Amino acid sequence: MRFPISDSQPVTADAVSPVPRSSAPREAPPAVTAMVRLIRDTWAKSEPFIPEISQFFYGMLFTLAPATRDFFPINMEVQRGRLVRALVHIVQMVDRPDDLVPFLTQLGRDHRKFGVIPRHYEAVGTALLASLKNHLGPDWTPEVERAWAEAFTIVARAMQEAAAADVNPASWSATVLEHRRLTWDLALVRVQPEFPVPYQPGQYMSVEVPQRPRLWRYLSPANAPREDGGIEFHVRAVDGGWVSRAIVSHTQPGDVWRLGPPLGRLAVDRTDGRGVLMIAGGTGIAPLRAILDDLAQWGENPKVQLFYGGPSREDLYDLDELRALAATNPWLTVTPVIEHGDEAPGCVQGTLAEAVTQQGSWPGHRILVAGSPAMIRATVSRMLVAGSALDQIAYDPFTID
Repeated sequence: MRFPISDSQPVTADAVSPVPRSSAPREAPPAVTAMVRLIRDTWAKSEPFIPEISQFFYGMLFTLAPATRDFFPINMEVQRGRLVRALVHIVQMVDRPDDLVPFLTQLGRDHRKFGVIPRHYEAVGTALLASLKNHLGPDWTPEVERAWAEAFTIVARAMQEAAAADVNPASWSATVLEHRRLTWDLALVRVQPEFPVPYQPGQYMSVEVPQRPRLWRYLSPANAPREDGGIEFHVRAVDGGWVSRAIVSHTQPGDVWRLGPPLGRLAVDRTDGRGVLMIAGGTGIAPLRAILDDLAQWGENPKVQLFYGGPSREDLYDLDELRALAATNPWLTVTPVIEHGDEAPGCVQGTLAEAVTQQGSWPGHRILVAGSPAMIRATVSRMLVAGSALDQIAYDPFTID
């Protein structure tokens, strides 16, 4: 099957989590709703066969477009299954245009860094449909095939249009100036891009390091943009994390990283009159710290209440810096939260979700949540139960390794 796609770029990122729904989403046309229902039904039948589907998918993709092999790491075991799941997740969102379009716009810009051409999109779509068809057998009807093809075309066209409209570089080279271990599994890394990266405080970007070529991972700058363009990252080595462990253990000054375009929707509007609730777990403090760094440059700000949590006091590695910031900025209140261990002075005992919801539903506040996917899910779910409105809450969905 051929896909009616024009212009540039492909879908090759890590698996992504659902983006938050907007408060009053546009209703999808009945035809689109029916199309997505077919897609979800057939995917439910396919999901048990993800390993086989993924193997078939990559084999066909590399046959149709051999150049795409260079987009992926040498060891495909690290990648296997991620792309297929990501593609399916995105395709299933075509009935949510208010959520999907901004997400695809950023994704399309991000994928410029691979240096792809239009036929790669077509190859990805063809390989995806062929692999599903190969495992669905009689359940792969003409109607099902049409639904998948139309949905993928919508996704690919939106990404290509965004990529074609972007005038920024596809990626930036950045030299590591400092690598400092904060704890045995946590490092601060300061890099100097060759040209300033036009990110907003709270955004994140994909990063490729020389120790793990082609294994792009998302990191959040921990500082607001500076005149010299320098960026600070906080990186924790996670279990099974090829990239994070390489950064913490082996990065050294002089290494050259590649940075992808800025992504994400975490932000504070200083003019909307709302208070701000920030909830950060572990290195999730980085994007919120960047926002605080930016706010500290202004004389007047909304009231900001930051809950910063982790399993123990040792996990709150940035607490002293945050308390110092709060001491000179009366609009900021910092509440540390620890889950285990003896009570620490000034710390609330419990999970972040518990600590935040003990104070109600936070009406009239913009709520920003950053941390691990599990922490985000638990916190957002608990806040919704407590009465917070979904349109109050913002978080960026991305895997950390």
